[in-house]
Amino acid sequence: PLRLLQPKTVPKRLGTSQRKPREPQVPRSLIKEIFRHFVKMPVSRDAFKIVEKCSERYFRQLSDDLEAYTRHAGRKTVEAADLEVLMRRQGLVTDKVPLNVLVERYLPLEYRKLLIPVAVSGNKVIPCK
Repeated sequence: PLRLLQPKTVPKRLGTSQRKPREPQVPRSLIKEIFRHFVKMPVSRDAFKIVEKCSERYFRQLSDDLEAYTRHAGRKTVEAADLEVLMRRQGLVTDKVPLNVLVERYLPLEYRKLLIPVAVSGNKVIPCK
């Protein structure tokens, strides 16, 4: 009638973790810096958490849309034309405000040099295509 209690065997953990892999994220400091630049006033922590969530959703949707445009075109690489189509659909790029104007307005000079072709001496165009 009285049985001895048998200890349950617990499976040994292997060296691998059971956690699911984390998705890459935009650094919080970068989001905070960009948001403060445009808001130009103090932001509470609660409001900043909401901004973080919104920016994460925005970038996820942005990347999904770019992937869909690229697949629709039968390519495996996202090109600048895909981004321009996306920005046109969002209403950021119009006939009156082309992509180059947005680049010149919002990006620093070192990024503008990378994105907008510029002719230099010797008939060289930078960046090369």
